[in-house]
Amino acid sequence: MSVPGREREIYIPPIDPRDIASPSREIYGVMGEANIVRMIDDFYRELEASSLRPLFPLDMRAAALRSAAFFVGLLGGPPLYHQRHGNPMMRARHMAFTITSRAREEWLACFDRVLAHAVARYAFPAPHLDGFRRFLRDFSLWMVNTAPEANETPRRPD
Repeated sequence: MSVPGREREIYIPPIDPRDIASPSREIYGVMGEANIVRMIDDFYRELEASSLRPLFPLDMRAAALRSAAFFVGLLGGPPLYHQRHGNPMMRARHMAFTITSRAREEWLACFDRVLAHAVARYAFPAPHLDGFRRFLRDFSLWMVNTAPEANETPRRPD
């Protein structure tokens, strides 16, 4: 989170959001809404146990449901997030929080632990897993809004 009374400059990450390739919309047709929601619930359990926990609201279940609605639409299902919460405007919604490269790496590590079993647990279509990981890597880079610390080297995804 931001430190009260301390302003920070807006950091623009080294990626153009137009260069972020969306994951396949075929994923929803294989997984279905229930499996996407279960996957995101498990992801939020990982986040809850991580050093990122202070960045999230007390009600992690509600946060997981909002996130699941976003992922359902992103992966080819109905636009639940838009219907329930309006335009996602993800970067703008995350600007209130200090998101560093280190926080991004922890977020990705939490997702990686869930995705390690995604094919078996959630019927995630294996041929689309690499594309989804690429999306998460690039999208999360766009969410970084705080310049790297002096001892932290910013990295563009491979």
